Amino acid sequence: MQNQRVLFMNQAAMIAAIYVVLTFAANFLGLASGAIQIRFSEALTVLPFFTPAAIPGLAIGCLLANFLTGAHPIDIVFGSFATLMGAIFTYLIGKKARALKQNDNVKAGTLKWLAPLPPIVSNAVIIPFVLYFAYEITELWFSFIFVTAGQIISCGILGMVLLIALEKRNIFKQR
Repeated sequence: MQNQRVLFMNQAAMIAAIYVVLTFAANFLGLASGAIQIRFSEALTVLPFFTPAAIPGLAIGCLLANFLTGAHPIDIVFGSFATLMGAIFTYLIGKKARALKQNDNVKAGTLKWLAPLPPIVSNAVIIPFVLYFAYEITELWFSFIFVTAGQIISCGILGMVLLIALEKRNIFKQR
């Protein structure tokens, strides 16, 4: 049991650290903040599909990344909350896929395609309001379109590439 806790904490810490580093890389390229965002770190939001350790890892990583890149306090709080909500629901999809895998491998395999959906939706709903209240970007429709597009690229495309690669390599032990 002690080894499981150590593994959980190590995975969470590593995910948080990688999230911060990838956000800094996107920030260096001018892609991590503002109305148009493509955070490479958001590809990691598929990781809760494999391990519950990704939930605190992503939330803490997002919190740290937002703080360290100088985000507005509203962005730090609600941006991290959006990531946390996406992570929780992605974990639930992964949990359902693991439960189905014992009886119906085909249905379980199709659920992986839903893994990026929770972070896309949570960020598409929450972040435009963050941009409006924190950064005074007044065109909400513009924010909804571009935040959603950025999330589709980050989570939907890059995230699925990561998920498929990790699935093939069987990196995470199934719980």
